Amino acid sequence: MNWSVYIILCSDDSLYTGITTDIARRFKQHAAQQGAKYFRGRQPMQLVYTEAEHSRRSASQRECAIKKLSRLQKLQLIASSRDCSPFIQN
Repeated sequence: MNWSVYIILCSDDSLYTGITTDIARRFKQHAAQQGAKYFRGRQPMQLVYTEAEHSRRSASQRECAIKKLSRLQKLQLIASSRDCSPFIQN
């Protein structure tokens, strides 16, 4: 099964990192406040980063590595994966 690592921009301007086998389904779950407690009190606004083709193990390891990054490093990672990241204002 192919796993993906993703980052979501939240309504409070925070960045949430997670893993899943179905990004669209997981985003809908977050929007419905099902699953991650992180989304109680904030809403997912936009999927801003994805990495596909991971095994469960490599996705978990990459998620852990991304979560250890500073906010600036996460924004740089997001920007490096796009030609233009209009939401990045910092």
